[in-house]
Amino acid sequence: MPKCRALLLSAALAFFAATLSAQPGNANRTSTQLTAGKPGGKFVGSMACKSCHPAVFDPFYKNPHNKSVVSGKEPPERTGCEGCHGPGENHIGSITEPGTIVSFSKISKQEVLDTCLKCHSQTLSRANIRRSSHTLNDVVCTNCHSIPHAATPQRLLAKTQTTLCTGCHLNVKAQFSMPFKHRVNEGFMNCTDCHNPHGTFQPTWANGARPRHVENAKANEEPCMNCHADKRGPFVFEHSPVRVDGCMSCHVPHGSANSRMLTRPVVFTLCLECHNGAGNLGRQGDGVKVQAVTPHNMANPVYQGCVNCHVKIHGSNAEQKYFR
Repeated sequence: MPKCRALLLSAALAFFAATLSAQPGNANRTSTQLTAGKPGGKFVGSMACKSCHPAVFDPFYKNPHNKSVVSGKEPPERTGCEGCHGPGENHIGSITEPGTIVSFSKISKQEVLDTCLKCHSQTLSRANIRRSSHTLNDVVCTNCHSIPHAATPQRLLAKTQTTLCTGCHLNVKAQFSMPFKHRVNEGFMNCTDCHNPHGTFQPTWANGARPRHVENAKANEEPCMNCHADKRGPFVFEHSPVRVDGCMSCHVPHGSANSRMLTRPVVFTLCLECHNGAGNLGRQGDGVKVQAVTPHNMANPVYQGCVNCHVKIHGSNAEQKYFR
């Protein structure tokens, strides 16, 4: 008797399942339910996103990523919303189920980077992004960029560039408040005029200091040369710190208390860091005996303005001591 009941129950369940699946649309719904909770399914196009996400969809025509839609040349996995968030079929079928669409707030930092680099890995400007100090400290694309709600018309930054950079680099923010500084806060220039936030190649100067994200300019030189081209050279008589250690051996690039943005408030105190008579400097390695050989009494204000006489301090084509 129990065996008969089991057979009857099995037959009833089979009949009920066959009747349910025969109804219009239920076959697709059952398939969707089986895959609910997993990104996947078919690509349905960006128009399917409009009804639920109008605040993102309506202004998207102004977004640089919209060119993947209007060109009509990109495959579905690189077009519109689904180009970043994955196929939307499962998400539409099970909206309340988590994991049916790629959510950048819930995936790992590495997955965010991999998703963006599917399209943004062709240029040399991002060639070093995976080993940049930003990436190594878990700062990835979505920490700085906002695709649907960008605050800037260019680069899709989440905030204005200065606010974005100084939000983490507080020491630099303080330097931009010094009496003499590069006019970044005033909007005259931007951080990216000198830095590449996606990582750079090893610079050809100050290799021991390993300056972070400082962009190489022109002939693998410091970005300072983009504006200060008169200091480039090459010179017949070069000031060795300029060529070997770079501009930052004497200057603070963000801001300083000195009108020339020097690392010291007074010129001669900076010069005496190297020109102190010690036997570890100079062409013959015998030091530059400023006060011993020449009558340079640093207690006398006349001799404290070194560049009053050594006017070509960055390098000269006419005088070994940079007089002209």
